Amino acid sequence: MAKKITVDGTEIAVVQFEEKDYISLTDMVRNIENGLALIEKWLRNKNTIEFLGIWEEMYNPNFNSPEFEGIKNEAGLNRFVLSVKQWTKKTNSRGIIAKAGRYGGTYAHETIAFEFASWVSPQFKLYLIKEFQRLKEEEYKQLGWDIKRNLAKINYRIHTDAIKENLIPPQLTPQQVNQVYASEADVLNVALFGMSAKQWRDANPELKGNIRDYANVSQLVCLSNMENLNAVFIGEGMSQSERLQKLNTIAISQMKLLTEDHRVMALEEKTLKP
Repeated sequence: MAKKITVDGTEIAVVQFEEKDYISLTDMVRNIENGLALIEKWLRNKNTIEFLGIWEEMYNPNFNSPEFEGIKNEAGLNRFVLSVKQWTKKTNSRGIIAKAGRYGGTYAHETIAFEFASWVSPQFKLYLIKEFQRLKEEEYKQLGWDIKRNLAKINYRIHTDAIKENLIPPQLTPQQVNQVYASEADVLNVALFGMSAKQWRDANPELKGNIRDYANVSQLVCLSNMENLNAVFIGEGMSQSERLQKLNTIAISQMKLLTEDHRVMALEEKTLKP
């Protein structure tokens, strides 16, 4: 699925190919008269051919170098004609690709796309780089959030399994089981946040979700550690009150360390950046 960026009023698709970002050259010139002809005109330029050849030799182990040499020797002559399809077929190009279907067109690796944008308009290139960087920052932010949430989910499973195996007698009703789980979740909430889930909801009626949805990076890292430790403490037969006191002491110690860790602070800034 393609992602979209808007550059100087032009919507441009960005797709993943072999886990790399490729930007639509077709979209770049869509609003220019005879824009599609510009792509092939750029491709016939001798400097372009040399640039593409260097890129392919650096990043494409399957690049057809002998075929490329023939193309490079012809480039610049009046009779020289080269389409995107001819280029990709003859050289086994990976820097420029042609896609069919809903998001069809000519796509180029980001570094090549920036080069093409510069050829079209230096101003357009700068806008393109700015919007592409904004897209990557948004992806980084979302990735950081997904990693944090998935880590919390994995540790939550460890935590609930420990509760199930050690604290829930088989005769309890489903409602009673849920009460035990909620009670144990609040052991962590109180130890880390200083309040239960209900206390947080009562104090923040205007907010959606739960207390953990509003945790920062340091708190989520600490929470993951505490879920693992609580599972161990449950297995050791420690009472809930003992575990609460011990986990609170651990939370205070870990949060002091985490809030002073420059790596955590950097991730926090990335996550919160608008």
